[in-house]
Amino acid sequence: MDRVRFTGTIHDGPEKIREINKSFYKWYNSCNSVMPSTGPDDRLPDQETVLNVNLGVLGHVDSGKTSLVKALSTLLSTAALDKSKQSRQRGMTLDLGFSCFFLDMPSHLQASYPDKKNLQITLVDCPGHASLIRTIIGGAQIIDMVLLVVDAVKGWQAQTTECLVLAELTSPYLVVALNKADQFPPPERDQLLEQAAAKIRDRLKATRFANAPIVGVAACVGGEKVAAASEDMSKLEVRNETYNMETLVQTLQDKLPPPKRTPEGSFYFSVDHCFSIRGRGTVLTGTVLNGAASVNDVLEFPTLGLDRKIKSIQMFKRQVQRIQQGDRAGVCVSNLDAKLLERGIAATPGAVQLLKGAIALVRKVPYYVGTLHSGSKFHISVGHTTIMATVTFWGAVELLGKEQNPADLSVVNPVDTKPSKRYVGSSSLGGDADMAGLPRMTFSFEEEFIHQDDLLESLDGQESLLHWALLDFQIPVHCPMDSLVIGSRLDTVDNSTGSASACRLAFSGRLMQSVDPGKDISKLRLYTPKERRGTISRLGDPHKRTDDDKLVRYEVFGSDLFKKETNMKAFFGMKVQTERNEIGEIKSSFGTSGKYRVFFPAGTEAKEGEPLILRFKRFAHDPTKAMHQTDIVLPVARTGARIEMEKKKGKLPTGIKRHGEVVSLKGDPLENGKHSMAIIAGFFAPEINIKDRAGTKVRIPSTNEEGSIVGSFGKAGKCKVLFEKGISAKPGAKAELQM
Repeated sequence: MDRVRFTGTIHDGPEKIREINKSFYKWYNSCNSVMPSTGPDDRLPDQETVLNVNLGVLGHVDSGKTSLVKALSTLLSTAALDKSKQSRQRGMTLDLGFSCFFLDMPSHLQASYPDKKNLQITLVDCPGHASLIRTIIGGAQIIDMVLLVVDAVKGWQAQTTECLVLAELTSPYLVVALNKADQFPPPERDQLLEQAAAKIRDRLKATRFANAPIVGVAACVGGEKVAAASEDMSKLEVRNETYNMETLVQTLQDKLPPPKRTPEGSFYFSVDHCFSIRGRGTVLTGTVLNGAASVNDVLEFPTLGLDRKIKSIQMFKRQVQRIQQGDRAGVCVSNLDAKLLERGIAATPGAVQLLKGAIALVRKVPYYVGTLHSGSKFHISVGHTTIMATVTFWGAVELLGKEQNPADLSVVNPVDTKPSKRYVGSSSLGGDADMAGLPRMTFSFEEEFIHQDDLLESLDGQESLLHWALLDFQIPVHCPMDSLVIGSRLDTVDNSTGSASACRLAFSGRLMQSVDPGKDISKLRLYTPKERRGTISRLGDPHKRTDDDKLVRYEVFGSDLFKKETNMKAFFGMKVQTERNEIGEIKSSFGTSGKYRVFFPAGTEAKEGEPLILRFKRFAHDPTKAMHQTDIVLPVARTGARIEMEKKKGKLPTGIKRHGEVVSLKGDPLENGKHSMAIIAGFFAPEINIKDRAGTKVRIPSTNEEGSIVGSFGKAGKCKVLFEKGISAKPGAKAELQM
C-alpha cells in the first residue's frame, strides 16, 4: 500500500496543485470527525495489521517543522498543527502536535513483525522555541526516531544543538531535513544545498549520527508563517507546494530502526493532552511507553490519587480494544475532571511510586560548557515532568574503569552496517537510559566514595565520566525506576539567539534507587582524604631481614605529628607510612613532648629525618568527625635477626651503669593484670640526658621480661621503662640495661 497522502511539487502547475489539494481536502474532511468516532473508517488499514512508529520532529524555532508535518500528514489528532489559539496568534508551535501517515511495511522490518502489513508513522511535532524546552524534552522521550529540521538558509542554530543532544539521548537514528530549499535559486540549488549539508555533517561528525542522511526539501513554498497561522486546512489551496518530499519519505522508510515493542510489564501511559466530550467522558491522548491495556482495565492517576476504568480506546479515529507499547492513542474514561490533568501519567495501579528523592547514574552532556557544582539546583526532567532538584555528585574515581556499557552495545542500521558503540540497536520509548549509553549498576550505601565539590569532566585522561548523583526533589514526583533523567539549567539566557554550540542540557542519567534525602543522605559514605606529616627522630635497633638480608628497623621513634598536650591514647593502633609506602603502627607515646613509637612488622629502611605520614579519611556526614583508616592494612610480618653493634671493651660510658632496681610500677593494669610501666633507678647519673637513651632495652632477670626506655622520671637519674606485655616483677626487683 502506498502512502495515503495527496501532494504536489514545485514543478507542477497551479491548476494541478489546486486539483490535488481539492481531492485531498475532500478526503480529509470526510474522515476528520471528532473523537470518539461513530464507526470504523474503511479508508484506513485494519489496526491489527498496523505497526505504529513515533517520529519526533525537532528543530530550531521557525525552521519549518509544522509545515513539514502538514506536508506529510494525512490524519490529524485533536492536537495537531498548532490548533491552539495562542499558537495561531503567535505563529509558532507552543505545544506537542500529533498527526500521522501510512506506508507499506519496509522489508527490513517484516522479519521482526511478520503479522504487520502497514506502517503508521506518528509525527510528534515539538516546539522549537528555547523557552519551551520542557515541552521539547517531553516530546523527545516518546519517540522511536528523530527527524531534525534545519533551515537550509540559516543553517545550524542554537536550539538545533539542544535538539541534537535530545536525539542522542533518545533515538538510535536520525534523518536531517534541510528545509526551505525553495529559497535557493533553482540554477544554484543543488550546489548551495550541498554546501549547507557539508556544514551539518561537520556538526554531526563527533556524534553517532555522523553518517545520517541529509535531504534537501521544501515543505511549504510561500512561507512557514502563512501555513502555521491558518486554522482551516480547506482554505489553504496552494500552500502545500513541496520539493523533494518523496525522497524524504523514502529515506525515513529505509532508515527506520526496528522498534522495541512488548506488552509485558506494567502499563505506563504518557498523557500529553486531556479534554472532555459531553456525554462521552474525558479523553486522555498520549503514548504507551510500557506494557499494554484494554477496554475495562483500571487506570491509576498517581498525581491525582484516583483510579478510573477505561471506557473506550481510539487510535487516530479507529476504535480498538487494546493498546500496547509504542501506540499513540486516545483513552476515554468517565468521572474525571479534565482540568485536573493537563499533562501527566496513567498507569497500572501501584506501578508508579512517589519519589522524594533518588540516586541516579549520570554523565555530563559534552555540549554543556558550565561547571556542575554539587549542591546546586537543576531542572530535572523525567518523562513529561520537569521539577527543581538539588543535586550532589560523587563516585567518578570509584566508577572509573568499571563496566560502563548497557547489555547491548551496538546499533546496526538497516543500510549502515557499521556499529556505533554504546547504543542499542532498536528504538525504545519512555526515555530509555540504555539509548543514552548509561549502564545498569547497583548502588550500595556500604561503599566508600571520595567527596567531590563538582562533577569531574576528566580523570586519568578519560572523559565523559560516570558519576552517582543524589536528586533531592523540591516537590515529590511520580515516576518508575530505570527512567531516563535529564538535568538542565533552564534559568540561563534564552538560547534562541545564543551561540550555535550553546546548550542548557547539563547531564543525562538513569534513575536507580528511591531514597528519602532527609534521612538517607547521612548514610552516604562520602569522605575527604586527609594526612598529617611527622618526622623520624630516632631509629630503633638494626636488624638483618631474613628473606632479603636488608638492613631494616622494626621500631622507630617519631615527632612533629602531635602536640605536647595531645591525648596519645586516641591514636594508638593507627597506621603511619614512610615515603617508601612502608606501613607501621603507632604503639605508644614516647616521652612527654608528643613523641611516639612506631612498630613496622615488615621492617623499614627509613632514615632519621625522613617523614612519617598519617593518612586517614574523614566522612562528610559523621558527627564525631572521627579518623578512619579502613583501607590501610598492616603488611605481613617479616622477621629479622638483630645486629649486635660493636662495643668497646671495659666499662660503660661514664655516668651509665649496667644494673638498676625497680622503684615503682605505673600505668593502668593491662588485660593480663600486669602494669605496663616501671620506674627504674640506678642506670644513669643525674647529669645524663636520658632522652638520648630512649629505646634502649631493659631486662628483668627474675621474670625474664623485657621493656624499653621511653624517657626520664624526675631529676635523680630515674627512667621510665615501657613493658608492652606488662611487668610482673615487684618494686625492688633487679633490672639490667641491655647495651
